[in-house]
Amino acid sequence: MSQAFTVKAEARDKVGKGAARHLRRSGMIPAVIYGDNKEPLSIALPYKETFLALHAGGFMTHVATIELNGEKIQVLPKDYQLEPVRDFLMHVDFLRVSEKSRVTLEVPVHFENEEKSPGLKRGGVLNVVRHEVEVECPANAIPEAFTIDLTGIDIGDSIHASALTLPANVSLTITDRDFTIATIAAPAALRSEEGEADEAEVETAPASDAEDEE
Repeated sequence: MSQAFTVKAEARDKVGKGAARHLRRSGMIPAVIYGDNKEPLSIALPYKETFLALHAGGFMTHVATIELNGEKIQVLPKDYQLEPVRDFLMHVDFLRVSEKSRVTLEVPVHFENEEKSPGLKRGGVLNVVRHEVEVECPANAIPEAFTIDLTGIDIGDSIHASALTLPANVSLTITDRDFTIATIAAPAALRSEEGEADEAEVETAPASDAEDEE
């Protein structure tokens, strides 16, 4: 499994807002481990290590190891809460996983070879519809990211889910359509020129054409 971080946790006997505030004042944050048909575990994690892991990248797509009372528990972060004003980490939910577990999660989409895209060279704009796509996959084979090659992509072209290269045993959760991931949109100046050209064509249309339409 791809490891995000390893952290030592403490069992948390007391729950509730008051207990959580006390934990945070002492440099810890509350967390819960659930799943794998076992009782949820309420734990406390060191704030600094967990906060740094969160902002190191890949937090939600890497399996982590939590050491609790001498036991090493493999988990996947499933959710976290931030204090809206100060961006302070408040709580983390973890899903217990094993070598046989399959998980559903969002995998980021990256783009490469922008310089080889005719559309971008002409001033087009990469309009990303989905920065992440949801997949189901083994917990020990979570893709780091999907990379899409923009070579040859021109203005007006769309990039769909079928352009993704899925590793073995990895499947998209949306299967009823070939959904759009990104498009190359025309620059504002080009759209304006096309609009002016259309108006000019209407203004210079022969009178006979206008009479026929009436």
